[in-house]
Amino acid sequence: MNYDHFQKLVNNFFTINEAGDVAPAKYTDIAADQLPALVLAYVGDAYFTLYVRTRLLGYEQNKVRVLHTFDAKMVSAVMQSKAVKALEDQLTPEEADIIRRGRNAKSTVPKSASIAEYRYATGFEALVGYLYLRKKHDRLSEIVDKAFVIISREMTAIIKK
Repeated sequence: MNYDHFQKLVNNFFTINEAGDVAPAKYTDIAADQLPALVLAYVGDAYFTLYVRTRLLGYEQNKVRVLHTFDAKMVSAVMQSKAVKALEDQLTPEEADIIRRGRNAKSTVPKSASIAEYRYATGFEALVGYLYLRKKHDRLSEIVDKAFVIISREMTAIIKK
């Protein structure tokens, strides 16, 4: 991002009104169904990472390095792709469409996952972001809870090998 673009974002985000307070956000109503899939995935990634980190606190509360290493594996594209594939038959047509949009979004694929794994993970994150922004909290909880269980089983199977 160049400096001019960054400056424009800062000015847009942090406008101060006459009273010296931060002005209201430019976008007060976010239409999740109109957002690009990668924006949904951006939000979904943040949500799922926080969800996993919070759940892991139930198992370990002192060793930050262990927590970080474990959560990084759990939120990896490889594990998210396994979770979304296991959940596919439980999705509504609307949810499946969001995942498809996420899978088809063009982005740079890291070396830590195959192209297919990364695309499925992006679809999963897009769905999580979509459900969060649409305030479908019950369904969101159901999806991330199931994904956590699926990923936990996958990691347990890897450790036992």
